Amino acid sequence: MKTCDFPPDMRDLIEPRPSGRMEYVCLGCGASHGIGELLYTCPSCGEVLLLEDKDFARLKKTPPETWRKLFDYRRMASLTALKGIYRYHEFLGPVIPPGAVVWLGEGHTPLVRACPSLRDEAGQDFYFKNDGQNPSASFKDRGMASALSYINWLVTEGRLEEVLAVCASTGDTSASAALYAGFLHPRVKSAVLLPHGKVTPQQLSQPLGSGARVFEIPGVFDDCMKVVEALAENYNVALLNSKNAWRILGQESYSYEIAQDLDYGLGGVAVFAPIGNAGNITAILSGFLKFYETGIITALPKIVGVQSAHADPVFRYYLEPDGEKRKFIPVTVRASVAQAAMIGNPVSMPRVIHLVRRYNLLSGKKNVFFVQTTEQAIMDAMLTANRRGHIVCTQGGECLAGLAEAKRTGVVTKDETAVLDATAHALKFSGFQEMYFEGGFPAEFGITPREELKNRPRLVRPDGVKAFPAPGKPLSGEEFTQFVQGTSKTIADVLGLLPRA
Repeated sequence: MKTCDFPPDMRDLIEPRPSGRMEYVCLGCGASHGIGELLYTCPSCGEVLLLEDKDFARLKKTPPETWRKLFDYRRMASLTALKGIYRYHEFLGPVIPPGAVVWLGEGHTPLVRACPSLRDEAGQDFYFKNDGQNPSASFKDRGMASALSYINWLVTEGRLEEVLAVCASTGDTSASAALYAGFLHPRVKSAVLLPHGKVTPQQLSQPLGSGARVFEIPGVFDDCMKVVEALAENYNVALLNSKNAWRILGQESYSYEIAQDLDYGLGGVAVFAPIGNAGNITAILSGFLKFYETGIITALPKIVGVQSAHADPVFRYYLEPDGEKRKFIPVTVRASVAQAAMIGNPVSMPRVIHLVRRYNLLSGKKNVFFVQTTEQAIMDAMLTANRRGHIVCTQGGECLAGLAEAKRTGVVTKDETAVLDATAHALKFSGFQEMYFEGGFPAEFGITPREELKNRPRLVRPDGVKAFPAPGKPLSGEEFTQFVQGTSKTIADVLGLLPRA
């Protein structure tokens, strides 16, 4: 839809203009820093940063109903810069000119209501938000669109020349970083560090296919992250992990989309998110807070963070009810099918602590919770959901298992509507499905396949059939008739089909 076709009172608002005053704010010493250069930690104290719009108060002057109408109209606009996460430009990166926006099809992933049988089994109404339908097949594209749009802006402004973007990854971040960097080639190139043997073949193929330099490092993600941090501290590189505050900013779009898709009514809604490096839950909290402060939503939804018992430092931190006595202690992770969440020392933990405190305060009650689940429950939940017509990754399975645990412990009630984050496409984790079906999980995972969830192909070669077709060797005549009839009858017998009357 063209701008001239919108109502007169909306025309000047549809296409955003650069505005606001963005600054990095340190969560340690409180210092503010300009965004004219790439920063990942505070130059003064080394703590992580959040991006703040120092002129955010201007957004409160626009009536909430105008914001809602504007976002709904922008949904129909044909402008490239508004097709993705920058539909919410004023709340994400208002300083970014629309012409610098990098859009590869990310954002506005479907919110799919669970099928009736799965809702009945859960005893709960709930939705999956299928973020695996982003271009690199994971939610990471939201943050990468923001980070690379910012870099593209700096390059086009002449503040940066050639950029080497680097990241550590358990798979999804590397795929996304390589894809978006490739779009800006040759001005931006990428290098990714992966834990050796800890990334699925499907995920490994993505950065390789996008042309990134790929380095496999002994150890786990936390070890890769330390190497990347050393590179960012000592060399001119752009760090693209969630330590990058622009990444967090882009991922806030997840919250905005949920609000818009639920017609901005979030009372009685519980949003579930798996926790790895804690960037995603940070962004979800921050996004809902911004919409709440401007009146676009009038109630803050309940937030439930989910962690596997094999990687649960955030869950353990919040086991202590007294905030004054809490002490964050990194954990040594064990093998997990929720690979994106297999992180024992999340870099965004200071952001989580800061935003959870603020979220609960503005909610007027405890409104952020954390639950723990098992590897067995994660795999069983993923397979069960996918058998019911969904496209759920292991992290989505983690959220579904977390929903069951949250119900059991009274964190959520049957009257609430849950939104579960399926962070990546199920095909990225097909290797775990194969191990489950074959009973091939190593003991360290602690997973025993349930027979009713196993599924394997069955080769059909009926004994009475004398000849079978092969590539380049088709059958004909009586041999082909015998093959078709014999094979179809065998399949019908296995399926218990009755002949036509």
